[in-house]
Amino acid sequence: MKARKSRRTPKPPKALAHRAGRKVIVELPAGLYAKTEKAMAQLSINRSNLIRSALQEYLDKLRKKELETELAEGYIANGFHARETAEAFSHVDSELL
Repeated sequence: MKARKSRRTPKPPKALAHRAGRKVIVELPAGLYAKTEKAMAQLSINRSNLIRSALQEYLDKLRKKELETELAEGYIANGFHARETAEAFSHVDSELL
């Protein structure tokens, strides 16, 4: 017995990369939801834009904190070399006075 062929043309799979964004379902506590609604009214923006802006700001601050930590660790790791260089050129400082 032969397998029956479908008469429908198969649809190509949806390419997720072509979508501009992704939908996310987020559960908010009642208090945060109320504050969100108030902010939406004050700023005249929709909920998606408000949440998107807040999330982007949070991620930007997080990245800034990570970079500051890396810089601080770099300064600590290279502090000895910086001190050596400063001491090596300390005679130049006295020439400028």
